[in-house]
Amino acid sequence: MIKEQRKTAGNNKKIVLYRKKVPKICYTYCMDSIISHKSALEYWRLHGKAKTNNFVGQRRKSLPVSIPKSVSIREGAHLGLSYPINLMIGCQKAKRKSRIVRARVYNGPIPYGSFVGISDGLSTSTPPFCFFQMAGDLPLVKLIELGFELCGSYSLASGIRYSKAPDLGKGNERKIAPEGEQEDTIEVIDKNLYGRQQLTNTKALKKFVAYMKGVNGYKKAYRALRYIADGSASPMETVLIMLLTLPCKLGGYGLPAPELNRRVEIGNTAKRRSGKTYYKCDLFWPKANLTVEYDSDFYRTGANRIASHSEKRFNLTALGITVITVTSRQIRNIYEFDKIAELIAGRLRKRLRYEPMQFTRARRELRDLLL
Repeated sequence: MIKEQRKTAGNNKKIVLYRKKVPKICYTYCMDSIISHKSALEYWRLHGKAKTNNFVGQRRKSLPVSIPKSVSIREGAHLGLSYPINLMIGCQKAKRKSRIVRARVYNGPIPYGSFVGISDGLSTSTPPFCFFQMAGDLPLVKLIELGFELCGSYSLASGIRYSKAPDLGKGNERKIAPEGEQEDTIEVIDKNLYGRQQLTNTKALKKFVAYMKGVNGYKKAYRALRYIADGSASPMETVLIMLLTLPCKLGGYGLPAPELNRRVEIGNTAKRRSGKTYYKCDLFWPKANLTVEYDSDFYRTGANRIASHSEKRFNLTALGITVITVTSRQIRNIYEFDKIAELIAGRLRKRLRYEPMQFTRARRELRDLLL
């Protein structure tokens, strides 16, 4: 006589069969799905912390052992994720080829807070874990750029959003629309979002990466963290600081790292004149009393914006702070940017040291990746 008893153990459906007082445990299928790698990055870029249930981390000891059913994949489409959707599993045998799902096998440690629930039966990698996962997919320079984004107040929210879940046939394959008919891909997102809540910070990234010592991707992630700072407010600010502070071997000028968007209090006279109590300096070196301001072509056009930016330069100069303004055209022009880097180095009393031939090649490669 076989008695069957159904229990729930963690995230798996657990069936215990009793025969001759010897229990046999069979794990049938996993009831949740975990979005990871590129798909997790897309989620954080599109939604931030708005849909993460107050960003409560999960305690997990294991990962799903199979690819989920099409219901979870449709949920990913509703979130605006592009195909193939990256899903984490803990079993190599469950990995299979698919046009809409890419299984990412992981057998390493799972620190607390590696995942966060975003809906019933669906979780995603947290920003620190997402940063570590992308270390295996991105070159070092792009990983550093991603670190600035995750620790900054902007998001590169570019991607494809679906108006409804695509039809999935047998084998979880998407049905391709016949010629002349439009598919469900309807809205294309191509804009940067500014003033967003910071997803993580360098302290959290360093703590997470330190826990993953010995795992594939650790060395690259650890190296990237040397050059990442908190507080970048735009992609071009990130490009500017990377060009100035990365070592010469990577194509940068090797200057000391500044504080990003440092708050500087202004005097009473300036307060009455401008109506503001403080300014934020884009790149600020406090010891040299130097700030480098990025003058955006888009956000600082118009009479009012030009006047406001001019007043900011005047009030900062009145406080004894040297202000250097950099435009997008100057950043993209190699020769003009060389002059700016030399000017900044002179104010910081630093000498630019690099081998011309090696630096020229590395600088070109860095610019090809960033601009």
